[in-house]
Amino acid sequence: MARVLYLYCHPLPESFHGAIRTAALEGLARAGHQVDLLDLYAEGFDPVLTAEGRRNYHNLAVNRSGLEDYVARIQAAQVLIVQFPTWCFGPPAMLKGFFDRLMMPGVAFDLSDPKQVRPMLASLERVIGVVTYGRPRWMALAMQDPPRRMVTRYLRWFAARRARAEYLALYHLNVASDARRRAFIARVRGRMERL
Repeated sequence: MARVLYLYCHPLPESFHGAIRTAALEGLARAGHQVDLLDLYAEGFDPVLTAEGRRNYHNLAVNRSGLEDYVARIQAAQVLIVQFPTWCFGPPAMLKGFFDRLMMPGVAFDLSDPKQVRPMLASLERVIGVVTYGRPRWMALAMQDPPRRMVTRYLRWFAARRARAEYLALYHLNVASDARRRAFIARVRGRMERL
């Protein structure tokens, strides 16, 4: 059994993403994992890095102020699952703001020696992205697929040395048939059951 932080970012509970999330959580429950659902919109997360927040970013004594609960949740996770739609070939602003505010010195990385920055999320053993795109894969690749890189490289870097990254993507959602959508939901549910 693993401690899973399910980081969910979509504003509409009735969306296709809502159906994916339901299936993923069912799969995780069947596998017996301890799941912490962090729904950024439902929790009213403020993604704005304010002037004061930026000034205090490097000050380990105060940079967690107002974010203590989120810090504890991300530091406790053994598995981080990030689910989001791709908008403008990137993550939604809400999710980007979460990373801007939470991936900070003393929380996600040690910046005490700027020449040797070290990751600090040592409990994190796996990072999984569950992502949809409105455009076809070739178009995402032409843009170098920033969401895939964010999950498999950027987020993976903060984790334990031997942590693994996985990426479950549905490209060209705008024209996907019902059968293709159902198959993706089943793929996600199945992967969560095998976690």
